[in-house]
Amino acid sequence: MVEEKPPPPPPPPPPLELTLTNPQLAKLCKENDVAGLHKFISDNRKNLATIKEEIPVALQVADDPGGFVLDSVSGFYNLVDGKKDANLLGQRRTCIMLMECLSVLLENVDGVYVKRVISENVKERAKGIADEWKPKLDDLDLDASNGNSLEAHAFLQLVATFGIHSCFLKEDLIKLVPMVARRHQTADLCRFLGLSEKMPGVIDVLVNSGRHIDAVNLAFAFELTEQFSPVSLLKSYLTEARRVPSLIKLGNLSPAQNDVSERELSALKTVIKCIEEHKLEDQYPVGSLQKRILQLEKAKADKKRATEVAKPQPKRPRANGISPVYAPPPRNTNTDKNFYPRITERYAPAPTPQSQYVYDNRPYGYAVQPDTHMGAYMGTPAYNMGPNHAHYFATGYQYQAAYMH
Repeated sequence: MVEEKPPPPPPPPPPLELTLTNPQLAKLCKENDVAGLHKFISDNRKNLATIKEEIPVALQVADDPGGFVLDSVSGFYNLVDGKKDANLLGQRRTCIMLMECLSVLLENVDGVYVKRVISENVKERAKGIADEWKPKLDDLDLDASNGNSLEAHAFLQLVATFGIHSCFLKEDLIKLVPMVARRHQTADLCRFLGLSEKMPGVIDVLVNSGRHIDAVNLAFAFELTEQFSPVSLLKSYLTEARRVPSLIKLGNLSPAQNDVSERELSALKTVIKCIEEHKLEDQYPVGSLQKRILQLEKAKADKKRATEVAKPQPKRPRANGISPVYAPPPRNTNTDKNFYPRITERYAPAPTPQSQYVYDNRPYGYAVQPDTHMGAYMGTPAYNMGPNHAHYFATGYQYQAAYMH
C-alpha cells in the first residue's frame, strides 16, 4: 500500500495593500519575538493608531500568525498586578489589540487561507486557554467593572478571534456582555458571537443596574430604540441621580457620589453628551438641562466660598519673627521693694507638686512677671507654643464618559 502524503500547506495569503512605516514590526513577527513586539508597542504608544493599522500586514510574514498572537496573549492572567500598575494595564490592552489585529487579517483573506492563519492545532490551544480563563471571570463584580472589564473583554475577544464560540453556551457568553458594555468593540463582538437576539435581556440588566447610558448606546447599536425609548431611559437616569442613596449604598460610594448635587451635575453632563451623540435634540431639548447645570454650578461655587471664609486663618508673624500673641511680656519696673516677700526667687526652693499651688495662689496685687535674667540661672527654658494649624482638603469631582472609545 502506498502511503499517502499529507497535502501541502496552503500558500501564504496575498499581502494587504499597505506599506509599513514601521519595518521593525515585520521583523519582530518574522522572528516570532513576542516580548520584542510588546516592548515595541509600549515604546511607541504615541503612534498606536498607525501601529494598529500595520500589525495585520506585519502578521502575514509570521510562520504561524495565529500561534504567534496566541503566544503573546497567553500570559494575560500572569499580569497579577495589572489593576495597580499602569504599565501592566497597558500590556493587557496590547493583548486585546493583537487579537483584534488578527481578526482584521482574517477578514481580509480568502477562506482557503484561513487555516494557514489559524490552524486546528492553534484553535485547540486557544480552547485550552479559554477554559483556563473562564473560571476566573466568575469572581468579577458587575458593578465594580462599570462596563469596562479588561478580563471579560479579553475572554470574549479570544473566543471570537479564534472561532471557538461554538464550544461555549450562549448563556455563559451573554452574562459577560454587561461587564464590557462601555467598550466600543462590544457591539461587533456580540454580532460575531451570535448574541444579537439576546441583547434585549442585556439592556434590561443594564437599566436595572442604573446604567441607562450604556442601555441607550446598545439600543441604538442593535436598533432596539422602539422597544427601549432612549428619551425615557435618559429621563429615568436623571431621576435616579437626584435620589438620596440608601444606607446600604452609602458605604460603597465616594464622598462626591454621596453628594446628590454632585451626582445630578455629573448625570446632566452625561445625558447632554448622549443626546448630542445620538442626535436626539428634537426629542429631548437640552436647554432646560443646561440651565439646571448653571444653577448647580453656581450653588457649588457659593458653597465653596462660604467654606473658605469659615476656615480659621493662621496668625501672620511680625516682621521681627515674633508672633504678637506670644510676644514676651514687658519687664516689671516697679521699684517698691517692700511689696515683695523677703525670700527672693534666687534662693526659693524648687516647688513640689503640692507646694506648686501655694506659690501660684499668693495674693499679689497684680500679676508679677518673672525676671528673665533669673530664669537663665535657674535653667528654666522658655516655651513658645505655636498655634495648631488644621488641614483642609478640597474635594474634587470627575465624572466618567458615558461610552469608552
